[in-house]
Amino acid sequence: MPWPPRREAVRLLIGVPVHNEERHIERVLAEVRRYCDNIFVVNDGSTDGTAARLAGAAGIVVHSHEHNEGYGQSIIDIFDYAVGEGYDWVVTLDADEQHDPSSIRDFARLAEEDHADIISGSRYMEHSLREGTAPSDRRWINCQITDLLRRLTGYQLTDSFCGYKAYRAAALRRLSLSEKGYALPLQLWLQAARAGLRVVEIPVKLIYKDPDRRFGAGLDEAERRLKYYLDVMTRELGRPVGPLCDGLRVECRCR
Repeated sequence: MPWPPRREAVRLLIGVPVHNEERHIERVLAEVRRYCDNIFVVNDGSTDGTAARLAGAAGIVVHSHEHNEGYGQSIIDIFDYAVGEGYDWVVTLDADEQHDPSSIRDFARLAEEDHADIISGSRYMEHSLREGTAPSDRRWINCQITDLLRRLTGYQLTDSFCGYKAYRAAALRRLSLSEKGYALPLQLWLQAARAGLRVVEIPVKLIYKDPDRRFGAGLDEAERRLKYYLDVMTRELGRPVGPLCDGLRVECRCR
């Protein structure tokens, strides 16, 4: 009996959104190269020395925004590039050294197993290693939104905001993303559920190097940031998203 044909390795892209990361970007790219040579960076209107650091990094593709357009727009640009260039999967990770590039191997392995359309990193699964503690307001909001998304989508998520994810490029064609800000993941989860995309979570390391990092754009106040997230979800659903809109009180089931 002939051996079954060997599955070809997926064509993988690493997408890195960057805004004012001159202190970290060179080390991040050097580590990423240990696991994948296909790297696409979106420089989102950086005003520090990020552009100069990227100019000196050989073998990567850089797309630059003249002005800061937002985290969500950077992710959308990464998706568009991955789909347009014919990649099978794209892994997104941040440029602030809070995502351990060694986890790229885990995302690539699961992508080759072909059981999911989105492989989502979680910093709050039982086996997620911890290096530092998430700021209390970020953890609280993540817990509230994750709980709500579990109800709305049926996805048994434990970390709705982690930017360390892998996406099947063909599945991205079924989404129509437009949110330019930090709420892009929430629009994505709702559209993914509507499109019937398969989701699995894997543990990734919780790393917080700078707990004082700011969101800007008026979002550093926790309740204002939560309201923004809920407004985006309401627009996506076409209806209010429930009890959070009234009392901001939902039992936190995240662990």
